Amino acid sequence: MRNISMLKWLGLSLVALVLDQASKLLIDSTMQLYQSIPLLPFFKLTYVHNTGAAFSFLSEAGGWQRWFFAGLALVISVVIAVWLSRLEKHETLLAVALSLILGGAVGNLIDRLAYGYVIDFLDVYYGTWHWPAFNIADSAITLGVVLMLAESFGLGKTKDEEEL
Repeated sequence: MRNISMLKWLGLSLVALVLDQASKLLIDSTMQLYQSIPLLPFFKLTYVHNTGAAFSFLSEAGGWQRWFFAGLALVISVVIAVWLSRLEKHETLLAVALSLILGGAVGNLIDRLAYGYVIDFLDVYYGTWHWPAFNIADSAITLGVVLMLAESFGLGKTKDEEEL
């Protein structure tokens, strides 16, 4: 049975999507490719294009990965939207997690379809060690996955729900 009221969480997906796309447009319009702007001793804005998946996985694969990852994001987005519609009202934490993942997946999907790459710009580092550059969509996906894992370990559940 579908619970249409849980689709209200698509609003959170939309917030993540709008923040992601607005930040990418701002970076693209104000920075040059590969330009870096130091902000903190461990963080800077660095404008890069990522043709691969997370952490530039398969970025040198020759182009087929654009359509593969776009198709994968589309399928995952549909699955998450259906999953959201089937959640029970008390499954709030899982709804938040899925909504963040959905917003992030669609944000990166838009980039892939529009440009053939994903715009990344958040650069965290320590000394010469750099975490691969990422964006708001990646952050939403990561936070969503963390919340989903926390929910699977019982966070956000009442005692009655844990006994089921």
